[in-house]
Amino acid sequence: MPIYEYGCQQCGHQFDIMQKFSDTPLTECPKCCGSLKKLISNTSFVLKGSGWYISDYASADRKKAADAEAKGSTGSDAAAKTETKAEAKPETTKKSEEAA
Repeated sequence: MPIYEYGCQQCGHQFDIMQKFSDTPLTECPKCCGSLKKLISNTSFVLKGSGWYISDYASADRKKAADAEAKGSTGSDAAAKTETKAEAKPETTKKSEEAA
């Protein structure tokens, strides 16, 4: 059940109450019997992980920047792997020549 925050328009008393979605909103202040107004408050949770707008459906500019960053890190890794393979090949040919 969600928790709703109410504020009295006459005395300023604020309180929270747990109510079902189907319950009717409160209209009378428990302290002064004044009229209540449902308040909007901050949420107490944060949405994290994939599947949310910020990570999966953000603007095209953000996606381009993320792609460029990803290519930059994989590009340097690929270059390092190519250099390692190039250095390893001459050694294997020397070993095969010595064996023959």
